[in-house]
Amino acid sequence: MKPEEKARQEIDILLEQAGWVVQDYYEVNLQASFGVAVREFSLIKGTADYLLFANGKPVAVVEAKPEGTTLSGVAEQSSKYIAAIKESLPYITNSPPFSYETTGTETFFRDLRDPEPCSRRVFAFHQPKTLLDWLLEKDTLRERLKKMPPLIKTGLRDCQIEAIENLEKSLADSRPRALIQMASGGGKTYTAVSTIYRLIKFAEARRILFLVDRSNLGRQTRNEFQQFITPDDGRKFIELYNIQHLTSNTIDLVSRVCITTIQRLYSMLKGESEFDPELEEQSNFELFPYEEAPKEVVYNPQIPIETFDFIITDECHRSIYNLWRQVLEYFDAFIIGLTATPSKQTLGFFDQNLVMEYSHERAVADGVNVGYDVYRIKTEITDKGSKVEAGYYIDKRDKQTREVRWQQLDEDLEYAPVQLDRDVVALDQIRTVIKSFKDNLFTEIFPGRREIPKTLIFAKDDSHAEDIVHIVRQEFGKGNDFCKKITYKTTGEKPEDLIASFRNSYNPRIAVTVDMIATGTDIKPLECLIFMRDVKAQGYFEQMKGRGTRTIQTTDFKAVTPDASNKTHFVIIDAVGVCERDKTDSRPLERKRNISFDKLLQLVSLGNRDEDILSTLAGRLSRLDRQVDERDRKEIETSSGGKPLKEIINNLLDAIDPDKKIEKAKAIFNTKSPTDKQIEKASEELAKQACTPFDNPSFRNTLIVIKQKNEQIIDTVSKDNVIYSGFDEKAKEKARTIVDTFKKFIEENKNELTAIQLIYQKPYNQRHLAYKEIKQLAESIKKPPYLLTPEAIWQAYEQLDKSKVRGAGPQKLLTNIISLIRFTIGQTDVLEPFNNLVDRNFKEWLGQQESINKRFTPEQLEWLIMIKNHIATSLTIGMEDFEFAPFIQKGGTAKVYQLFGQELNEILEELNERLAV
Repeated sequence: MKPEEKARQEIDILLEQAGWVVQDYYEVNLQASFGVAVREFSLIKGTADYLLFANGKPVAVVEAKPEGTTLSGVAEQSSKYIAAIKESLPYITNSPPFSYETTGTETFFRDLRDPEPCSRRVFAFHQPKTLLDWLLEKDTLRERLKKMPPLIKTGLRDCQIEAIENLEKSLADSRPRALIQMASGGGKTYTAVSTIYRLIKFAEARRILFLVDRSNLGRQTRNEFQQFITPDDGRKFIELYNIQHLTSNTIDLVSRVCITTIQRLYSMLKGESEFDPELEEQSNFELFPYEEAPKEVVYNPQIPIETFDFIITDECHRSIYNLWRQVLEYFDAFIIGLTATPSKQTLGFFDQNLVMEYSHERAVADGVNVGYDVYRIKTEITDKGSKVEAGYYIDKRDKQTREVRWQQLDEDLEYAPVQLDRDVVALDQIRTVIKSFKDNLFTEIFPGRREIPKTLIFAKDDSHAEDIVHIVRQEFGKGNDFCKKITYKTTGEKPEDLIASFRNSYNPRIAVTVDMIATGTDIKPLECLIFMRDVKAQGYFEQMKGRGTRTIQTTDFKAVTPDASNKTHFVIIDAVGVCERDKTDSRPLERKRNISFDKLLQLVSLGNRDEDILSTLAGRLSRLDRQVDERDRKEIETSSGGKPLKEIINNLLDAIDPDKKIEKAKAIFNTKSPTDKQIEKASEELAKQACTPFDNPSFRNTLIVIKQKNEQIIDTVSKDNVIYSGFDEKAKEKARTIVDTFKKFIEENKNELTAIQLIYQKPYNQRHLAYKEIKQLAESIKKPPYLLTPEAIWQAYEQLDKSKVRGAGPQKLLTNIISLIRFTIGQTDVLEPFNNLVDRNFKEWLGQQESINKRFTPEQLEWLIMIKNHIATSLTIGMEDFEFAPFIQKGGTAKVYQLFGQELNEILEELNERLAV
């Protein structure tokens, strides 16, 4: 079958799936179906590959091309056929405005009525009724997006106003994807509901999909819609438009907003009639690993690609853009992401179109969030593990049934910290952490308080959570209501009821969870987060910290914690060193906690512009801003010369914001690319402007008096203070220890392990490294006394000198050990992933082939790239490798011989020789 014939066959199938009856030109019967696709439709000027009719009216042309054809220039051909239709069919009023260009595997669509008609990729064809409905509309969606009325700003925060206006500008410019980054507690959901209301009312969006991470957040989102009062109409959203929170696999077609999880949506696209609701209760952060293969999607006529005009993904994170990518891209819709923690992959998926960036630090400065302190609890077992000698009795517990039996040890039991609460449960380790928290709670962590603050403990798994709950109740001498477990395995009480009690009632004071309320769930009275589990994912850790950032009205706060006045901050109790491995941008604003408030003011007045000083002052003032009443606020504004406290705080943050420094330098020196010296000068100017109010002694005295009046306790001995102030140095000390241990490993094994011997011999003069030798090397560094991993070594180098490390850390490639050893022994000046080296060598090899006039076909190049990728992960490639993925799916050994013939062995020998060197 010729490529053209194969493409037509695939296109026919796609059209039929979307509800079009495909007919030949000389056998046309437009009454055979509501939608008819006529092949090879003869026109005065040429022949259209397909002309689509809906209810007897021509609505679209389809230009078909063989698979592999690039389609960017084909649209002009489609336009010629559209222009010829009116002339060929004089009885019609207007030529159809819709055109498709397709190969059967890739399809583009364009509406010529759009203000700037632009082809966009679609998963499949639209259904006949949809195209006819669009044809009868007086204007298009993209045209309406350009005519949105001004935003009513009443009741919206500044950050929400900025987000909505920037998003609507992006939509007016027809940007298909946009990302809003807003700190946890900043009001993302309210922003989204406000936007959705405007899109439905003014852009006439037919239906909008709101995707949530799990069902609990879907209920929370539904409540937000139910409470939303429209700013122009005065009625509630639900009085004007129907919303549906999916609890079954059927979309209510009268609903304008559909709320669901991406898990359920995928189930619906697969055509499943039911979906287990329990599968929606777990977060994608934990339920689906990053490495899992993407979910494949096929066309479902019951849920056509035009079902939604807009998709809003809340708490969007890494799994959505790998595992669930095809689910999102199935629909012909604008995609809008909401997140507090965008990763590089998130930004990449949204085409780097970050329309709003509102950080935790800004939210703290604006009084939208509260800041946090870190209090470290370290125990010997947590840090080093433990050893139980032979002869002692231990309990053995079934993880599922929790049934316990005794067993006498016939040999020593030694376990490492990473085994805690997974393989080994050390009850006294849990008890020691909880007891330390209790003993220091009212003396150091929350001095002077009497009521135990609302506290959330993060456990490793459900069994670990169960152990923590029992020990918390024992150590505090309290009943069941005092401490509750809130996980997916909670029995007796519904998790949503427990969450509501934790949020609104006096009890429970302490809740233990794994991940059910780690993201998105709003618990405003929370003042304390205890981490008894490590968290490796940057975005997930930021989300977990976000549970404590919410502000709360004083009356609501006192209703659940009677001895509290204002929520000024929250405390992270770090019992596992999670903050010491935190790579996120969100850090405590107070970097100099050992300096008193009046001393800080004095230092700034004497000209100290150190960034840590300015950051700390901004943090202290943000906390003060949460405590003062309106009379104090006005007094501060008057004594500052008319500047509100929030403006003063934001000016301090601007003075240490790298982006603001660059903007200022551009403005001062009238240049697009300021030099380092110009940026430094701009930084000085920003700091000078920010610190001007503090030159006035009257203003400083006003701040001191007001702070003394509103501060109940002066914390002079704060354990978290000392640990935080030494955090950076301690992290570097640990990194140095890891690097020194790795150097010791290389030195001690350079004559024992073949892999190290060969790396030392660069360039290789005997033979190449084998994958089994690298695997042996990786296993060796994990064993005592080294206990290292490539990831830990890589991160250590990154902490010590990030300028010499490329990339955000090693991929899960065993071959990265080669990069680590070469960098450690001084063979390379930069540490970079091994596949970067292979890529570079491959490009150099291709260039050399071109220089001798040896060029490869696109199919040959595709195979060469697959071979290159295999060498990057396995070091070498042999003929036997072509019988495995991904080669076997492309034809295997027979295909590679067909493509390269007699040259194959020579090419493989060259690539094996050149790429991994």
